[in-house]
Amino acid sequence: MKKLFLFFVVIFSFSYLNAQDTAILKLNPNKKVMIVDASCGQCQFKMAGKGCTLAVKINGQSYFVDKANIDAFGDAHSETGFCNAVRKAKVQGEIVGGKLVASYFELVNKK
Repeated sequence: MKKLFLFFVVIFSFSYLNAQDTAILKLNPNKKVMIVDASCGQCQFKMAGKGCTLAVKINGQSYFVDKANIDAFGDAHSETGFCNAVRKAKVQGEIVGGKLVASYFELVNKK
């Protein structure tokens, strides 16, 4: 019984943390919205690092993204996922310590 309880606690914790990654990302109408390329930093932008991490390109420079999780936007390894495709995104935030600290992140729909 303890194992089952522990299993549910772990699953809930991961679900809650993943939901929190994008719950705080709100559009601020008073700040500039940038249209950027977004993808997996390691798979598509050839950035150093382990695993798969959300990144954006701004003016030709690649930045990992804080406050937005790669898995919050669907399966990163699907045909159109970040590890296999570069997508357009609307973002707000600032560059801090070589990373984009996002205050808003939204994928632009393909037309």
